[in-house]
Amino acid sequence: MAQTPTNLARRGFLISAGALGAGAVLAGCTSNSEGDSNGKATQAANVSTGGGGDNDKKGKAITVGFSAPQADHGWIGAITANAKSQAANYEDVTLEAVEGTNDVNQQISQVETLISKGVDVIVILPFDGKALTETGIKAMRAGIPVVNLDRVFANPQASRSWIGGDNYGMGAAAGLYIVEQMKAKGVTNPIIGEVQGIANLPLTHERTKGFNEALAAAGMKVSNRVSAEFTVESGQQVTSNLLQAAPKIDALWNHDDDQGIGVLAAIDQAKRSEFLMVGGAGSRNAMDLIKADTGVLKATVTYPPSMASSAIKLARLVGQGKGMSDLVENEVPASITLASATVTKENVDTYLPLGFAS
Repeated sequence: MAQTPTNLARRGFLISAGALGAGAVLAGCTSNSEGDSNGKATQAANVSTGGGGDNDKKGKAITVGFSAPQADHGWIGAITANAKSQAANYEDVTLEAVEGTNDVNQQISQVETLISKGVDVIVILPFDGKALTETGIKAMRAGIPVVNLDRVFANPQASRSWIGGDNYGMGAAAGLYIVEQMKAKGVTNPIIGEVQGIANLPLTHERTKGFNEALAAAGMKVSNRVSAEFTVESGQQVTSNLLQAAPKIDALWNHDDDQGIGVLAAIDQAKRSEFLMVGGAGSRNAMDLIKADTGVLKATVTYPPSMASSAIKLARLVGQGKGMSDLVENEVPASITLASATVTKENVDTYLPLGFAS
C-alpha cells in the first residue's frame, strides 16, 4: 500500500533520527556502540562490538556457523569482520566460518557441511535469498536455528530470526532529502537520476520503492534509472551511460557507497557538477567527502554492517535459550529491522566512527 505524504514525513523523521533507536531495541543483548572492549573506536578494523549486560556473562558453550558472500565489496568485508570480531568476544562461542563465495551452489554446499557437522546455530547472509531458502529450511528441520542476515529468504520457515537494514526506509530517506533540497532551491520539476545496485534483488526493489514513494508524495519522480552490480567498475560504467543520456540532472541517488567510487569517477570524468548526489550504506570514504563538501556528494543514508555483530549476539542467545534482557518476552524476536539515518555535513562527525572502508 502506498504511504500518504503524512506517513512518509513521519517516517522521514524516524529515519533521520533513528540509528540510536535501533540501538535501543537491541540493548540488553547488545549495544550499537562502535568500539573495542575498552570502548575505543575500531574503525581501522571496520568492526563493531558491544556489551549486553547480564546476557554477556559466560553461558552454555555453543558453535555458531557463519556463511556470507565473498568479501570483495567493502560492505560485505565489514560484515564478515564484524561477525568474527563479535564472536571472539565470547569464551562460550566457537565460530565456524566458511569461506565467503558468490557462487550460490558453493554457498549451499558449505551451509550443508555446517548442518552435517551439527553446529548449534547458523548465521547466513545469502548471496541470493531465494536460492538459499531450501538450505535454510533443511537446517531448521535438522534442529539447527538459522539467523537470516540481511538478504531475505523466500520462506519464513527457513530461519528462526531475521536481522537487517531498512531497505524501504533507506530509499525513503534518500528521497526525502532530495525533496527537501529541491524545495530549498526552488526546483519544482527536477530531473532525478537513480543508480541501483543489483536490479533483481528484493532489497533493490524495496530501496527503489521507498525512493519512488517519497518523491511521488512531493510530485516528483525518477527520470533516469540504471543498475550496477555493487562494484566500482559497474558503477562507473552505468553512470557514464546515465550522464550521456541526461545532459542535465538536478539530483542523483546511488544505492551503494562501494559502487559509488565508480559513480563519482564517472561524474568527474564527465566534468559534471550541476547536481547534488546522495549515497547509500555509509562508507567512511563517502562520509569524508561529505565532510569536505567540495563535490556533488552531499549526503548518504546508512545501512550499517554492524548488523553482523548483532546477528552473532542473537545467534548466541538463541543457542543458549535466552531472550533479550530489555524485553519482557522470553525469546529472541523473529525480526529486527535497523534504522536508516541520513548523514549530512551537519551531523557527519557523529557517524564517521561507524563508517566502513570501501
